[in-house]
Amino acid sequence: MEIVKKIIQENKGFIKPLLIPAEYMIGPSISNPSIFNFNGIILVNLRNLNYILYHSEKNLHEHIWGPLLYVHPEDDQTLTTHNIFCELTDDLSIKKYSRIDTSKLDVEPIWEFVGLEDGRIVIWENKLFLTGVRRDTTPNGIGRMELSQLSIEDGHHVKEIHRERIPAPSPDTTYCEKNWMPILDRPYHFVKWTNPTEVVKYCPESKTTETVSLTPYQNFNTSDLRGGSQVIRYQDKYLAVLHEVALYSSPLKKKDGSYFHSFCLWDENFNLIKVSPRFNFLGAKIEFTCGLCEKNDDFLITFGFQDNAAFVLSVKKDFIMDFIHE
Repeated sequence: MEIVKKIIQENKGFIKPLLIPAEYMIGPSISNPSIFNFNGIILVNLRNLNYILYHSEKNLHEHIWGPLLYVHPEDDQTLTTHNIFCELTDDLSIKKYSRIDTSKLDVEPIWEFVGLEDGRIVIWENKLFLTGVRRDTTPNGIGRMELSQLSIEDGHHVKEIHRERIPAPSPDTTYCEKNWMPILDRPYHFVKWTNPTEVVKYCPESKTTETVSLTPYQNFNTSDLRGGSQVIRYQDKYLAVLHEVALYSSPLKKKDGSYFHSFCLWDENFNLIKVSPRFNFLGAKIEFTCGLCEKNDDFLITFGFQDNAAFVLSVKKDFIMDFIHE
């Protein structure tokens, strides 16, 4: 199901592209935005990439290496992320933008995925953070979620002022932890897994992470619900947008996959109580969301399209609630 088409047809919302002048970007693509409503000010983080993603959507023009390719500059074979922090106008156009200055804390990367990926905006204990995965600190790409604390100077310039790498719960031996979903009204809490739901808490003082709740698996006819947006409090429940990936072989026997999304609803104890029907945003196989917030009677959802474009979707809350309960 293409949810944007359904939303537009039923007059329940609208979609806008998030655009940055090309001469300001480092690399050709922007994708996977996050969004946050700070007392009526709508903040967005955009992931700026040094590559273009090519994907053979219908497997008609598959490359010899497979249906999915990262197209790099000839002199740079890394997959590098820069982040651009933005403020939106009331009509959801970009009003201000600033590349996040990370120079104070950057070190030489030692793996090919460089930078903080899919940063989700959160404010905990009056501190502004991006939280996403970083994989450039070990020679084999071990991924861990990080907290990147930000400071906004002169109302415009954004700097990273502190960085913490979050361990997995003991024994912390997993290879890659990513897409943990920050729970906005619970400082340093994340939904690590969705079904069964595992909620973890990071302690900045002890630099440790513990599992604080693990609720039972619920049979909602899902295959592999992963992470997505932030987790927001809505009425007396918790709400997030998640993804799952269906992997399969292409006609040339190369690895391929399709992303699907769902809305998930938990009670206040993080028992999973509803999962919406699966959907795509615009019908592509590769789409991803890491942003969700409220704005008056609407939800604002930000998503990336094939790693090459970023959008914000404004949709009526009653539409989403009806969709979840179909």
